[in-house]
Amino acid sequence: MRKITVAVFIFFILLFAIPITSTSEVTEQENDSDIKVIPDEAIRLRILANSDKQDDQELKRKVRDAVNAAITDWVEQITSIEKARTMINNRVPDIRKIVDRVLQEEDAAQPFNVEYGENVTFPAKLYGSYLYPAGEYEAVLITLGEGKGSNWWCVLFPPLCFLDFSNGTSVAEAEETDKGETDKEQDEKDEQEEAEVKFFLFEWFDWS
Repeated sequence: MRKITVAVFIFFILLFAIPITSTSEVTEQENDSDIKVIPDEAIRLRILANSDKQDDQELKRKVRDAVNAAITDWVEQITSIEKARTMINNRVPDIRKIVDRVLQEEDAAQPFNVEYGENVTFPAKLYGSYLYPAGEYEAVLITLGEGKGSNWWCVLFPPLCFLDFSNGTSVAEAEETDKGETDKEQDEKDEQEEAEVKFFLFEWFDWS
């Protein structure tokens, strides 16, 4: 009789130790994964590298950093898409100067082109669980050299260039990875403690 009582006691301990995910939490997670990051009215930035060679890709990233830093500063206080369009259109010559300066600093003797329009072609891209379809979008297009290398793109307005849509990842991913490692270590610790409790209970059960 005593063993039966202990067995029932162990059963209830294990039952309440199982984590329960509520329906509301699941729904919230599903809703989060369906968030459309890019609004209907947006201005993108797309940069085409000369080729996929390491030097050309590195040059593309340096042009990206310089242009993105400048445009982000220009649109920082702008809340209207119309004002952003006017500002960026007027600043195309300045963008050309920025690209030219970076190329000179890197001793890169290759031609380039900067254009701004509503019919810039973009490939399809899956970001998280949301598919951004291929099509023509309003954007600043920078073509380096022959423009045959892998592209990089983001959203200039509203400012979303902290998200790297070209790779389907975000800058915050590194932070999430670190957090994930911490969570994993905690899960392993919890599992070890749970195993020790179970071992103790079954030892007690056998002893009894």
